[in-house]
Amino acid sequence: MLSVSQMASRVGLSRTTILYYESCGLLKPGHRTRANYRLYGEKEMRVLEQICLYRSVGLSVSNIRTMLENPKTEITVLLRRRLRELDSEIRRLREHQHVILRLLQSKNILRRTKNMTKDKWVSIMKAAGFSEDDMRRWHREFEKAAPEDHNEFLEYLHIPPVEITTIREWSRK
Repeated sequence: MLSVSQMASRVGLSRTTILYYESCGLLKPGHRTRANYRLYGEKEMRVLEQICLYRSVGLSVSNIRTMLENPKTEITVLLRRRLRELDSEIRRLREHQHVILRLLQSKNILRRTKNMTKDKWVSIMKAAGFSEDDMRRWHREFEKAAPEDHNEFLEYLHIPPVEITTIREWSRK
């Protein structure tokens, strides 16, 4: 039998995470001591390993609960749905990557166009289907890939220096 801390240590999680999974109904202790301490056996360890595997592929706690309650009927459906979500996210990130590459390749064009503003750029991005979250991801990727070019682009949009600093700071998080 293992304690909460021993279980956590065995799979590389915090004690708090194990207790969180218990509070969500994903994991239940196999036994309790007279002092009401939780004890877990091999069965609970296998469940925790499944939870860790499912979390590692980005499944939500809600989806994991569904899979644990109905393993034969739900696993394939939920994994296929997650795969579609990942495909969609990868497509969006590739689009962002292509925009950034085009911007980097066309720095001279950007320098010649003096009338571009932040508002115009935001409206162009929205018209291209970018949500606020997409634009934030775009800034994060731009900052990560080419920080100096990102700064130069923000200056090109005539954004005040204080706002540029703010944008770059949250882009690094």
